[in-house]
Amino acid sequence: MNAAPIHRAGHRFMLDPAGVVFWPVRRTLILADLHLEKASSSAARGALVPPYDTRATLDRLALLLRGYAPEVVIALGDSFHDDQGHARLAAEDAARLARFEAAHRFVWIAGNHDQAMGGATMLRDEACVFRHQAEALEAGQVEFSGHFHPKARIATRAGAIARPCFVTDQHRVLLPSFGAFTGGLEVTAAPIRALFPRGGQVFLLSRERVFAFPLAHAAKAA
Repeated sequence: MNAAPIHRAGHRFMLDPAGVVFWPVRRTLILADLHLEKASSSAARGALVPPYDTRATLDRLALLLRGYAPEVVIALGDSFHDDQGHARLAAEDAARLARFEAAHRFVWIAGNHDQAMGGATMLRDEACVFRHQAEALEAGQVEFSGHFHPKARIATRAGAIARPCFVTDQHRVLLPSFGAFTGGLEVTAAPIRALFPRGGQVFLLSRERVFAFPLAHAAKAA
């Protein structure tokens, strides 16, 4: 896979087509919105869906942990779909997640879905700030956040293509959702546009690489 480099706060970060950020100098992997056990949460409310989302998400995460061998993994909130999600994990999935945590230092940021489970609400490292949902920034800060599950639609001669994406400017990096069973919000929507009043760059995910284009070029949903 071909990750796209960006430079923020004097550091190089790699935007991976899997929807994660790797920070080489810190050997840190950053990802957002796993929403583990979303299917079981839906089933508890009567919507019967295949219960394989957690397994699929952990499969994807395992590949990245092997490929990048990070020392630290920062999960930017909504790692579980609700506060009881951890208790609903299948024994095999719970054991697998425990093995991940034994091999890498996980930092679990609290999100709006899993806030009651505890975890830090924010992490700082030099000028970099990591949290679930974007907030007002201090001068010189660079923020990494999730929450909005950004996706973009770009017009091509073969028709519109819609995919999850990163959205960035010099002060923010908005990550796509990493979970296997999650939707997305178009980057043309007001909550995302408000974070990038002077425009930004979209990095659209594909299987092998990311495709960059200006935020202003994103097409509105039909």
